Amino acid sequence: MNLKTCSVLAVAVLTLAACGNESAPSAENAPRSAGSASRSLITADGSSTVFPVTEAMAEEFQKANPGSRVTVGMSGTGGGFKKFCRGEIDIANASRPIRAEEKETCKAAGVEYIELPVALDALTVVVNPQNTWATELTVDELRSMWEPEAQGKITRWNQIRGSFPDAPLVLYGAGVDSGTYDYFTAAIVGKEHSSRGDFTASEDDNVLVQGVSGDVNALGFFGLAYFEENQNMLKAVPIKATAEAPAVGPSVESARDGTYQPLSRPIFIYVNRSAADTKPQVASFIEFYLDSRNATELVDEVGYVPLPENAQAAFRERFAKREIGTGFSGSRIGISIEDLLNETLVY
Repeated sequence: MNLKTCSVLAVAVLTLAACGNESAPSAENAPRSAGSASRSLITADGSSTVFPVTEAMAEEFQKANPGSRVTVGMSGTGGGFKKFCRGEIDIANASRPIRAEEKETCKAAGVEYIELPVALDALTVVVNPQNTWATELTVDELRSMWEPEAQGKITRWNQIRGSFPDAPLVLYGAGVDSGTYDYFTAAIVGKEHSSRGDFTASEDDNVLVQGVSGDVNALGFFGLAYFEENQNMLKAVPIKATAEAPAVGPSVESARDGTYQPLSRPIFIYVNRSAADTKPQVASFIEFYLDSRNATELVDEVGYVPLPENAQAAFRERFAKREIGTGFSGSRIGISIEDLLNETLVY
């Protein structure tokens, strides 16, 4: 008897057994099982910058809780908020605060959110390792590269500084749905969501890493964790806040002490309050995420800057009390830990 015949007979036997088995699960039991599986599933999506943190938390949480399942997507901060405000996911990863229009969308849908800063990031400007000329850049020079007026006009390195080579300026950056794009344009161009359009954009930072590492004339930007993970393929450019200021490179230390300006920023998760209240696994996951040891060791492990213990404790209390709303009205440049702690939440 060949394998095909065996398979057909096996299906027939199983079908007959299922039809005649009075102890088989009834139809009314099936939804209960599906509902149980749904309650054990935790869903997160959004920022590619925050992705490594949430992914690390998810992996460790699932090891500690074998029956749990956490899915972590990467559709960009804007894409994550769209899903979050439709009630499709439990957690939005965000590399910028929620916007006014997103707040209104959430409110209209009855989605209450708990805003939780989880780390600091040093948004990193990178070039190819064979680039020998861009040893530091000023904010004004970055602005001249990225402002909307530069499109089609600023196309060569020597247009940025006369001592730079007469070589093509090839730009890579976060996609326009990304909170990293929003923060970078706010900090460098002076207006959120405003830049030239003729650059290679991607919501996936790994695409940007590959682009810059493959072109000696390329420059790009993304979160510190992706640079640290790929620093053998890239070179970080120290930034001067003004022409007279010292050049400061991105690092855990310069983000923590506030000297890396204007590209240091907080990163966030937003938790659906209803999910936290009705899905025990979601609440357990967020408590695990905010646990002092995890919020320090895992955040540091993936390359970001852990919040100090007093801030961690304040945000654990915020979640425990289910305090909803945001303390922001858009991206704010140069925000300190004290600023984060003194925010008044508005829903």
